[in-house]
Amino acid sequence: MKKIIAICFLLVVGFYTKAQETTEYKKVAYPTGYTEQLNVVYTTPKNWEGKMDIYMPPKEKGLSPVVINIHGGGWNKGVKESQTGFSSFFKKGYAVANISYRLSQVATAPAAVEDTRCALIYLIKNAKALNIDVNRIVIMGGSAGGHLALMGGLLGNDTKFDTNCAGLKEVKVAAIIDKYGITDVGAWPSKSAVMWLGSYPRESAFAKSVSPIYQIKKDSPPVFIVHGNADPVVSYQQSVDFKKKLDEMGIKNEFITVEGGEHGKFPAEKNSEVNAQIMEFLKGLGIHK
Repeated sequence: MKKIIAICFLLVVGFYTKAQETTEYKKVAYPTGYTEQLNVVYTTPKNWEGKMDIYMPPKEKGLSPVVINIHGGGWNKGVKESQTGFSSFFKKGYAVANISYRLSQVATAPAAVEDTRCALIYLIKNAKALNIDVNRIVIMGGSAGGHLALMGGLLGNDTKFDTNCAGLKEVKVAAIIDKYGITDVGAWPSKSAVMWLGSYPRESAFAKSVSPIYQIKKDSPPVFIVHGNADPVVSYQQSVDFKKKLDEMGIKNEFITVEGGEHGKFPAEKNSEVNAQIMEFLKGLGIHK
């Protein structure tokens, strides 16, 4: 029976992987003068290649802020190519680094966190060549991507997940954009969480170590949170509790509730409103003019 289950699992994973490889995605549209570097390898743990797509504004405009974007999908699905909505950032002269990371089928926790940290560290180490300002790094994601954005930014100079990209003493971001992300992995009643945690139980110290709500420190970066209060996938309460902890620790933050909003399924006008509020939040931090 175990052999049958194992074979079925491999067939499902194989079919899923093949489906992702053959899906066609819309190309990212960027302004005239921007350049692209696609599938830049930023980490190679156990021969797996972590890749990012980088979109850069003209160098003559000086050092640019950069936003690291992380796709969602419960840590077990999704690809960077599905992410294309960066126009608000391009208009303000941001570089964009859109990253992939190891899914649960490839490696369980903390692999995705390790990859996120390596992507951040890669950009800092290569900031001069990429013409980006290390003091204006924003990290952003939705759902599981929101969780990873929070982990990547909140860890700061805590290097416990930097084994694959060690050697950088100063790791920081200027702001984190969390879109309906998982903030307490152990409290998320989802098969995706069980799959990602692997052999670690929900109530373990390890589960806390990969949960953003337990990484908040008094010097944590500012956080923008958006969550629909009718989200059937990631409980709205996760963001409520996270915001409360940020307030308790004195961390600058803004929390936008989308009334009746489901899991990332917001009306077009609400999406536009949220995007405008994100850019205003970042402007208020001095990241762009």
